Amino acid sequence: MAALTASFFLLADLATSAQRFVGVFFDVYILLILAYVLTSWFRLPYALHRVQRFLDDVCEPYLRIFRRVLPSLGPLDLSPIVAVLSLVVVQRVLDGVIGRLL
Repeated sequence: MAALTASFFLLADLATSAQRFVGVFFDVYILLILAYVLTSWFRLPYALHRVQRFLDDVCEPYLRIFRRVLPSLGPLDLSPIVAVLSLVVVQRVLDGVIGRLL
């Protein structure tokens, strides 16, 4: 009986750890997208050009998926909003799936 209880708590701990990992991963990526959007509005000094280049390399491939699908509204780019919303939905779905599986 004690071994069964211990394995249950180990499995529950594994599920909690996996849910935290997924949550942190998606939260960090959402923050990177928000930083990318903010840095695209301003011209950064040369010392921060590497940061802007990193954000461009990390976020642009994902945002490009939504730019192909969404219609152009002139200077207004809705792809970051849709991208963040889709990340939140996927995060919640994965959280539920991990909770049910483990």
